[in-house]
Amino acid sequence: MRRVFLPAIFGLAGAAVLLSLGFWQLQRLEWKQALLAEMTARAAAAPTAVPEAPDPERDRFRPVRVRGRFTGAELHVLTSMRGAGPGFRHVAAFVTSDGRRIMIDRGFAPASADVAPAQGEAEVIGNLDWPRESDFFTPEPDIEQGLFFARDVTAMAEFLGTEPLLVVARRAEPADPRLTPMPVDPSAIPNDHLGYAITWFLLAAVWLGMTGLWLWRIRRREG
Repeated sequence: MRRVFLPAIFGLAGAAVLLSLGFWQLQRLEWKQALLAEMTARAAAAPTAVPEAPDPERDRFRPVRVRGRFTGAELHVLTSMRGAGPGFRHVAAFVTSDGRRIMIDRGFAPASADVAPAQGEAEVIGNLDWPRESDFFTPEPDIEQGLFFARDVTAMAEFLGTEPLLVVARRAEPADPRLTPMPVDPSAIPNDHLGYAITWFLLAAVWLGMTGLWLWRIRRREG
């Protein structure tokens, strides 16, 4: 009996840890679903003016309307679009009617398209965003070519000489027919917590099964 005590404690403790991780992921799933619902509702609201002091958390996906002019300064972000293949997001400097210098993500064009930098008066309806695309493996931008490999708001603003403020266009007037808008879509944010929870619960089941087999073998040898 003493020989099965420690293996049993070890097996139950391991299963408890795995189960707790699974329940934690279910809690995260509930939190993420509520967050995405809030973001979706926020993104679909009526557009307003750009806040004087926007907050990346509070104002992410806020719909805005801006009037002003494109300056002609622009950078390209390498990306791809389903059905169109590789291409670039065209991010341009924009001076609002009240004198603020911000960035507009005008949309996507295939790599083969010849899209001139935006210039002149325009009105843009879109959403504020602070994309979280950069990580440790993201290459450094090619400053000479104005080529970026992720939308890093701070780095793009430094390159274009603007506020670190990005409006992702849903609609622009006048529109450039060579560009396809890529508006913000909160539903595209990963929500894999249910899959993670199922994985932890399956691991707990396997762990308990292996523990039971181990204890059975110990008892069999003792018998």
